[in-house]
Amino acid sequence: MTAGGERGLPAMRAARVDRTRQRVERTRQRVGGTGRRVGGTGRRGARLLGGLAVLLALFATATPSARAAADTQAAYLAERLRADPVYVTDQLPREIPKSTTPSFERLAHRTGVPTYVLVLPSGATGTSDGEALLGAVHDRLGEDGLYVLLDDSTVTDATAYGVSAPADDAVTVAFYELPYDAGPLRSFERFVDVVAGGAEKAAARARAARDADSEPADLYIGPTDRDNQAFLTGLAITGAPLTLVLLVPYVRRWRRRRPGAPVSLKKGTAHSRWTKLALPTAAVATGLAIAVTAPHVFDETTSSASPRPRAIDLNARIDRVAEGLARDAVYQDPESPRALDEAQVERLRTRIEAFGRSEGGGPVRLLLVPQLYEDESGADEENFAYAVRDKLDGEDGVYVVADPLSGYIDVFNYGLALDSYSLLFDLPESISYGDDKADAADDHRLGERLDSLMTLLDRTERTDEPTTPGDPYPVTDPVHEDDLPSLYAADDFTPGLVMGTFAAAALLGLTAAALGVTRRLGLRRHPAPLTASALPLSSPAEPAESYLRATARSELRAMTAEFDEETADTRTRNRYDAAILLVHGEELDDLAPAALVAVIVLARAARAATAGDDSTLCCGVNPLHGPARTSRHVRVSAGSTRRRMLPLCPVCLDDPHRIPARLLRLPPDGTPYYEDELLSATPDGFTKLGRRVREATYAE
Repeated sequence: MTAGGERGLPAMRAARVDRTRQRVERTRQRVGGTGRRVGGTGRRGARLLGGLAVLLALFATATPSARAAADTQAAYLAERLRADPVYVTDQLPREIPKSTTPSFERLAHRTGVPTYVLVLPSGATGTSDGEALLGAVHDRLGEDGLYVLLDDSTVTDATAYGVSAPADDAVTVAFYELPYDAGPLRSFERFVDVVAGGAEKAAARARAARDADSEPADLYIGPTDRDNQAFLTGLAITGAPLTLVLLVPYVRRWRRRRPGAPVSLKKGTAHSRWTKLALPTAAVATGLAIAVTAPHVFDETTSSASPRPRAIDLNARIDRVAEGLARDAVYQDPESPRALDEAQVERLRTRIEAFGRSEGGGPVRLLLVPQLYEDESGADEENFAYAVRDKLDGEDGVYVVADPLSGYIDVFNYGLALDSYSLLFDLPESISYGDDKADAADDHRLGERLDSLMTLLDRTERTDEPTTPGDPYPVTDPVHEDDLPSLYAADDFTPGLVMGTFAAAALLGLTAAALGVTRRLGLRRHPAPLTASALPLSSPAEPAESYLRATARSELRAMTAEFDEETADTRTRNRYDAAILLVHGEELDDLAPAALVAVIVLARAARAATAGDDSTLCCGVNPLHGPARTSRHVRVSAGSTRRRMLPLCPVCLDDPHRIPARLLRLPPDGTPYYEDELLSATPDGFTKLGRRVREATYAE
């Protein structure tokens, strides 16, 4: 701003933001909604309510000025259709650019009857309904045919004059069969297909569409949906591989160690290879597969059916308005109902000329043009005024933007010696927004309010130097505003990657908790092997074969679960191999009692070595007692004084008198265990027992 008083440019911009918020809130209160569009499950209800409002408006008494305004609008549109049977407004370039006219023309030729198409902003009919506007246009054009009216989303009205066409049924089908985001071009295509199919098919199709239980699914996703897709993709890219790496080994270990698990006679080599190579490879491949596949699954590239506007589309309305202002200081949009009659226009011209001659005054431009979210300026009045001024070679003056549809008025001073801040921020609400009477009036009483504005301009404080506001905030890029970012460029992709790691860890924790509960329940049916300290007191001297089989199965299961090929030393591996050799290729039920005892002893020895126990001997009185502490000469028979040098467990060492009763005897005849050829090496240690097992196995 070249000059502008004490408050400055930042305050002016803050004022603009505040006024914009106030305007949005007032618009919501006026229309009873929360935005310019209604989507989702409330689409039909919103349009039905809109239709009801139109019907109620028809009962209102139209003023002569309103009828004259409608006549002027209809005459203008009729002249456009006389030049070309398809007229697409230049006010909706973000939604339906004017350059789409050829596409509508190609579709219109398929109806089989003369077809006249109007694509206008949704509020262009004013207080009348679409059929009334089409009727007025037909009267002035004087041509029979099918007249169709579309707004920025769908076919709204259609009437056949002098031709046979199922217009109402076609409108119904286009309304109910397509989702809200289908767009006007696709809606018109559906309309044309129904008309071309004939009246009978159209009636049946309309009934089916009205009776449908559900609405059609949306064709496009929004930015929030793309963020959700990106988050899910990131979650999967890190979560799935980490889940494989963490969960698969954990579950495999749990399966080997769970109570009641079948005894595995395989060594850990294959498992180690899987852990070292196959599993990480599978995890990486999974992540890459998700990264490559996701863009093909979530392949949406746009959030709207709107074609991309070209430069000529974005400049068409601004050029039209600038050309009009070059001829007259008051420009009224010809596509909209006229808000000012000739007397009001003439009075405003007189006041504008007087202001231009006043001290500190200058040119005033009145732009009565709708401000729409779908227009080139994105409903930003300041950007619109700035663009029009630029087309007028930067001509200084006061630019007044008055919306004939909403009734809002904005004032922008460029280069005049006026207090621009007060015009922007202190503009009375009765002028800027209007009062209740203005809201109820067809023309929003714009004539009276603009007259009051001219009075305000006459009284506005002059400044020492001309003032000009700063450049307006840039509007959303109309060419790329509907483009969806790629999955990997969306805001929520990186948070998805992070959450994927937490999700994998959380899943591992939940799995561990669930499997822990399962293990506890399983221990009730399949108790874990006893600890070494409990073995001497719980192991029988004359066990039954069923006891030996159950104990051997439990010890083998525990041994295979605890054995780790990578960390096992030679001693552990030898004991493990010897135990496996005894049962390799055979069922435990087929093993002799001596072999079952050898399996139990060697499995316990392998487990003890895995746990770091360096014991090399088991109790020579009863090998089922577990590790020995030392060796002594002891009597093993109550009826003989012969003594044997045997390793003793702590219990047998503390009470040598009961050794004969504790001596292990094999079923079914109670033979002392050391008389069996396989078990005779047991008192000499685990190493010799393992060697005896290998010799016996290879000898077979």
